[in-house]
Amino acid sequence: MEFRFDDALPVLRRTPSVLRSLLLELPARWTDATEGPGTWSPFDVVGHLIHGERTDWVPRIEHMLRHGDSVAFPVFDREAMFSASKGLSLGELVDTFERLRTESLTRLSELNLTDADLARRGRHPEFGPVTMGQHLATWVAHDLGHVSQVVRVMARQYSETVGPWRAYLSILASAPRQPRRAD
Repeated sequence: MEFRFDDALPVLRRTPSVLRSLLLELPARWTDATEGPGTWSPFDVVGHLIHGERTDWVPRIEHMLRHGDSVAFPVFDREAMFSASKGLSLGELVDTFERLRTESLTRLSELNLTDADLARRGRHPEFGPVTMGQHLATWVAHDLGHVSQVVRVMARQYSETVGPWRAYLSILASAPRQPRRAD
């Protein structure tokens, strides 16, 4: 599918409310659960999304507009949430994410980007040249990937409890893994 603002923005707008509906008021047994060592809980995922709002998506768009591909994006610390989220409640994180996402989408609108802007180039510190369209499409896929991750982590808490039905539950089939650096 080709990236189009009109198709992508509704997904980006919904992510905070999806996470709010899915996670708030659940026992910590759900929201602090992981798939094992080195994997993230739903709480961690929300913290990671906050860090992305602050340092990745719109900041990199603005970086592309200022520097093109002559200056690489600052490196994204995909695990910054472990220290930044310490001492906060999940409700505080979801509220912060929702506020920051609204601000990001407002700023994106203010930039008045056109379809022609989607071809603008930036420089990713690992991948090299990338386009704004690729970056924006990644923002959407990144959100969806983390929503999927949250659901998967939660479902896997019942991996053993479902008994023989596990054979029919594809969400329980594959081995847990942390996603490769995509930010």
